Amino acid sequence: MLGNRWEPIRLRRCNKSVRTREGGRIVVDEAVVIARVRAGEPEAYADLVRAHTGIAIRAARALGAGADAEDVVQQAFIKAYCSLGRFRNGAAFKPWLLSIVANETRNTVRTAVRQRSLAGREAAFVEAEPLIPEAADPAVAALETERRTALLAALEQLSEEHRLVVTYRYLLEMDEPETAEALGWPRGTVKSRLNRALRKLSRLLPDFGALDPEGGEGHE
Repeated sequence: MLGNRWEPIRLRRCNKSVRTREGGRIVVDEAVVIARVRAGEPEAYADLVRAHTGIAIRAARALGAGADAEDVVQQAFIKAYCSLGRFRNGAAFKPWLLSIVANETRNTVRTAVRQRSLAGREAAFVEAEPLIPEAADPAVAALETERRTALLAALEQLSEEHRLVVTYRYLLEMDEPETAEALGWPRGTVKSRLNRALRKLSRLLPDFGALDPEGGEGHE
C-alpha cells in the first residue's frame, strides 16, 4: 500500500498498541499518534496513513482524480505530515486530511484539463473501497449498486458546491461537522447547501427523497 513505498517520510512500521480493527476498518487513537509524531517519532505516522488511505482514495476518485488518485493521496499525506505543527489539538484528523485531498484533486484535475466519464468514476469509486458488504444479499447489493450509479449520474448535473456536499455526506459517509471541516464551510452553509442539493436530486431521483439532510432515513 501507500505507506510501504513512501520514501520521504520512511514509514517503516506501525504501532500495534494504538491500532485496532472495528468492522474490518483500522482505528487509531489519533491524538496519541499525532503527539508521538510531534515528539520526534515520524514512523508513528504510518498508523494514520493505514487508517485513512482507503477513504482518502475513495474521496480522490469520487472527486475526479481517476488514475491519479493514489498519487494525489500520497501528496496529500505528505502535505498533512508537513503541516502537523499547525494541526489543532482535539480536532479530527480525517476531515482535515480530506480537505487537503480535495485541494490536491482539484489541482490535479485542473492541470490535466480532463473530464472523467460517469462510468469511469463509478468503477474507480467502487474499486477503491466497496461500500456493500460481501455478505449482503445479491438482490440488495444489485439494488444498491444501481442506486449509487443513478446518484452519480445525477450528481454530474449539480453545481460543484452541491456535488461536493452530497459526496462528502453520503458517498464518503461523513457527518455534518466532519463535512464542514473538510470543505472549510460553516455548518450552517453545509446544511443549507445540502438541503438545496437534496431538493434538486429529489427532482432527478425520486427515490433519493428517502434520505434526509441529517444523515439517516427520512421520516414521514
